[in-house]
Amino acid sequence: QVQLVESGGGLVQAGGSLRLSCAASGSISSINTMNWFRQAPGKQRELVAGIISGGSSNYADSVKGRFTISRDNDKNTVYLQMNSLKPEDTAVYYCNAVVRHLGNSFNSWGQGTQVTVSS
Repeated sequence: QVQLVESGGGLVQAGGSLRLSCAASGSISSINTMNWFRQAPGKQRELVAGIISGGSSNYADSVKGRFTISRDNDKNTVYLQMNSLKPEDTAVYYCNAVVRHLGNSFNSWGQGTQVTVSS
């Protein structure tokens, strides 16, 4: 069983910054992809950014140039540095990881952390 625990959400003014963290623990042999998704009220969950174990990353067009995803493989932790935040970035942010253990892959989710950007 794998647990993902997010932290770092909160309330910030437009133009401000926040850093989200997500630590994975439990039965883990390796973690391939680690992602950040978000879901705003009344909208579908969307991929914000993803990063593979080798370090290659991808971003949603809406956050390119403002958000940076990174990971510490030794700590099984992924980060999302969010700069120049906009009110439309307000959402619950979820960590997601594809975890391998004993030859099986598991798609795991965190509980979510609220990010609110005021105008």
